[in-house]
Amino acid sequence: MPGFWEPFRERLPTLILITVVTGVLLVTLGPITTLVFYNVALLLLVIHHWRQLTILDKWLQTGESAFPDSSGKWGDVFARLSRLVRDQRQSHQHISSALERLRRATSAMPEGVVIMDEMDRIEWCNPVAEKHLGIDSHLDAGQHITNLVRQTQFAKYLAAQDYTEPLIIRQPRHQGLTLSLQFVPYGDKQKLLLSRDVTRFERIQTMRRDFVANVSHELRTPLTVIGGFLETLSDEDHSDPETRKWALTLMTDQTRRMQSLVEDLLMLSRLEDTENLIRDENVDVPEMLRQLYDEAKSLSAGRHRIILNIDTATKLQGNADELRSAFSNLISNAIRYTVSGGDITLNWAIRDGEGVFSVQDTGIGIEPEHIPRLTERFYRVDRGRSRETGGTGLGLAIVKHVLTCHQARLEIDSELGKGSCFSAWFPSSRVINQNDE
Repeated sequence: MPGFWEPFRERLPTLILITVVTGVLLVTLGPITTLVFYNVALLLLVIHHWRQLTILDKWLQTGESAFPDSSGKWGDVFARLSRLVRDQRQSHQHISSALERLRRATSAMPEGVVIMDEMDRIEWCNPVAEKHLGIDSHLDAGQHITNLVRQTQFAKYLAAQDYTEPLIIRQPRHQGLTLSLQFVPYGDKQKLLLSRDVTRFERIQTMRRDFVANVSHELRTPLTVIGGFLETLSDEDHSDPETRKWALTLMTDQTRRMQSLVEDLLMLSRLEDTENLIRDENVDVPEMLRQLYDEAKSLSAGRHRIILNIDTATKLQGNADELRSAFSNLISNAIRYTVSGGDITLNWAIRDGEGVFSVQDTGIGIEPEHIPRLTERFYRVDRGRSRETGGTGLGLAIVKHVLTCHQARLEIDSELGKGSCFSAWFPSSRVINQNDE
């Protein structure tokens, strides 16, 4: 039993010393004096230990970094305690630093994160979750999540405990905000609630569905007309030349409409192709506008007063075909939506170092709520009137993509009943002055 005797071996010299001192005192002073001496020594020893315990208690309460100065066994105890406290503080600092880094990383995430306990109460959330769900990580800590996200479908999703698929909800607090919510269980019945803003994706899906529906409708109408007239013309008994001429004229118009629609769709597809790089060339904008001015007068057929203002001979660096398509769409839109007798002004100028092409008209104007959506494919302010004018509904979408490819922007100013101004602003990096040629 080597472990049992080890303490006694360490204390053996002390025991021998006490025995020797006791023997000497008994021989020289007698038993009574020896007993008094030992009582005094024990009292001093108790006072010493009480004093060291008091120092230890005070040190533990104050939490000072420097440990008390002492000697002997108490010094060893203080040294060990000091090392333990130092190690504990370092470990606490490492844990705190790791936790702080984790919180900073979580706060920087584009998704919202809510940490919940086993009772589905909020423990912490990052700023994105606060914005998405309208909660406060400090004020709402300890609140049940359904007290703050008060939607029936969310409560059912939480109670069902089937979190394989996210829940898509629309936030009533934020108009137009669509969220994807998903619970991630972890630990001992705890959960993470992840929120993601999918408004843009939902809008894209809606636009895709609308696009397919609109294309189908736009193609169905001319095909129905052509199919109907073909059935009529195939009737051998029907030989009225005037009716045949009228039917062929309408079929030709509808065929041209379909051809224009397909060409616009192909143009959009090419513009949206990320691998389609612009073949830059020096585009003589003034000369191009003079040609478009002549085409505009032909399209207007004298119904409008068309004015061309070219304030500069500056050219642009870009794709001539694409720029011509964008400018032509802006001009034809102005002609379509300006009543007879109205004015249409084409301008080319340099403003603050940027090239600006604008088309201003005195047409019917556009209500403010429609302006942000004008560049969506097939978006129409007035569907009936738009079809009467013969547009495909893709013109402004093409303009937007052409300008985006040229790092330009489209600005729209309009007032209902007074007219509109569509301005294409090209950055100075694409402006070619005469001195640069």
